[in-house]
Amino acid sequence: MRPALPSDAPALAELRWAFKREDHEAPPDTARPLAEAERWIRERLGGGQWLAWVAEAGGEIRGHVFLALVERVPEPFADNDSLGYVTNFFVEPPYRNQGAGTALLDALTSYARGAKLETLIVWPSERSDPLYRRSGFQPSAELLELPLLTADGSTP
Repeated sequence: MRPALPSDAPALAELRWAFKREDHEAPPDTARPLAEAERWIRERLGGGQWLAWVAEAGGEIRGHVFLALVERVPEPFADNDSLGYVTNFFVEPPYRNQGAGTALLDALTSYARGAKLETLIVWPSERSDPLYRRSGFQPSAELLELPLLTADGSTP
């Protein structure tokens, strides 16, 4: 387990595309170019508002989790004005259920506590929900959302 570096972008982009192909039935030739994801990841990891952690096995990156740091408007009676958005959590199928996912999430939450982030938020998949709950994530009574686009890009 280690923090991701901008130089990890090619491997992270490959895993991102593998992650999304697991649940998508479109032909591979309709996918966006991998280079777009690689560039985006390299820029974000180099810019400081996005962080990521990777799980390695056999000298290769086998899993990752990303954290977007979200600044809030300063408050007069609070010391912390940041929260974290957890996303893009993926472990290759042969490495699942071996502790890599838990270790990735532990590394992220350890960082978040040390950075004194106020809250971590996530929109879990049905598959990842149990892991997040075991790690202490809970449903929020405070969060509201307004979906502006459906999964197919149309308006609700």
